[in-house]
Amino acid sequence: MTPWSAEVANSLPDLGLGVRQSIYDGFLAEGRSLSAAEIAGRMGIGEAEVRQELNNLAQAHALVLQAESGEVLMANPFSAVPTAFAVTSGERSWWGNCIWDALGILAMVGADGDVATACPDCGEALRLSIRAGTLSGGPAIAHFFVPARLWWEDIVFT
Repeated sequence: MTPWSAEVANSLPDLGLGVRQSIYDGFLAEGRSLSAAEIAGRMGIGEAEVRQELNNLAQAHALVLQAESGEVLMANPFSAVPTAFAVTSGERSWWGNCIWDALGILAMVGADGDVATACPDCGEALRLSIRAGTLSGGPAIAHFFVPARLWWEDIVFT
């Protein structure tokens, strides 16, 4: 199972798929986003080629780049920077972009785990757990302020 949709995968050249796979491998294996230089080194290609593919992937809405550095900011469901959604499974940990993505990380890795966050309304600590495919830790409500059709207008805010 790949971490991206077949529609997106079929629209990207092989180099783009390789770069994207390297990004997800970094998140899954190391709990972090690999830099463009690290991806280039692992793939045995030039950093300029990787940066071009990162831009192509960003234009295809397959990931989001950091404005200043051009490095990966978001490769859904993973965030390359700390967020309010800390995800742990065993000794591994990641950051989710939102509650939906945080739970999606646990679904992607197919393992039990926890999401530590806080209520955005009152600030009270909130911990959700997945055990044997069952969510616990509520009561909680996931509220999506921005309709899904508008997410990419400002995906970082969303």
